[in-house]
Amino acid sequence: MKKITYKDSGVDIDEGNSFVEAIKPYVKNTFDKNVIGGIGSFAGAYQMPKGFKEPVILATTDGVGTKLRLAIDSGRLGSVGIDLVAMCVNDLICNNALPMFFLDYYASGKLDKKDALEVLKGIAKGCEIAGCALIGGETAEMPGMYHNKDFDLCGFAVGIAEKSDLQKESQVRAGDILIALPSSGIHSNGYSLVRKILFDELKMNFEDDFFGKPLIETLLIPTRIYTDVYKKIKDKIYALAHITGGGIVENLPRVLGKNLGAEISKKLIKTLPIFDILKQNVQENDIYRVFNMGIGMIIVVPKQNVSYILSNTDGYEIGQVIDHSNEIKLI
Repeated sequence: MKKITYKDSGVDIDEGNSFVEAIKPYVKNTFDKNVIGGIGSFAGAYQMPKGFKEPVILATTDGVGTKLRLAIDSGRLGSVGIDLVAMCVNDLICNNALPMFFLDYYASGKLDKKDALEVLKGIAKGCEIAGCALIGGETAEMPGMYHNKDFDLCGFAVGIAEKSDLQKESQVRAGDILIALPSSGIHSNGYSLVRKILFDELKMNFEDDFFGKPLIETLLIPTRIYTDVYKKIKDKIYALAHITGGGIVENLPRVLGKNLGAEISKKLIKTLPIFDILKQNVQENDIYRVFNMGIGMIIVVPKQNVSYILSNTDGYEIGQVIDHSNEIKLI
């Protein structure tokens, strides 16, 4: 029997090593003064930032869901890396943590260095926007698990917060104002339903004109990263809810006390055109549980700070906190 190599089984070690070399300049651009060492060691090292009295470490992990399917099928891979970072760091700031560093996991059946580099460049760009360092990751080549050009992504973000800030949500009271921060689009959840509606039911195509540009461009707009906004307003707010899977009705209660609810006027929500077409084809009860409907974050603000928030963000009022046992009333 002829002796075979690892490459014969579908795994190219040299291509993997070449990819690591190619990504180094993009990774280095994300480094800050707290990064110790460089890329290529067994683990990434990050020095604890100074200035915290009782520092607490928080961590999140996420992917981009079936939005990845659209990116792969359309060959437009440049933005899903931003999505990956956004889904993790946006969760961190909802617990009053500033992101410190990020790690990624990229798995494919056969490593395509060109495609993988496009994805990694997006991850690095997302880290730069979020103000966190990309200090490590894993690129796995797994023939038999993934086929053709399919791959999967996962991200991990670690942040830091003051221990006392973890209790800020306890300050929320009935009468506090709810301010919406606009989303950039669908963000990174609900895409199984998006694909079913647009492509299976309505028979639309990637290149169909949608408000002056190909539909696929609207669908792949990267998830907005809110860390810069959070840094400006963190001392003026009580709570921040990331509107992802579960929509408004399931995410907002996560930052309200057990005896509090919210009343939101649907007329005040500034939706985007993509949500209008989806809304026509989804039951009313589901639309606010699946999609963000144009709202990426909801901030809970005491009345005395509302003018500051409105002056320093692109946010707008949509409702208020009420005494009503975790119920979200959309009126």
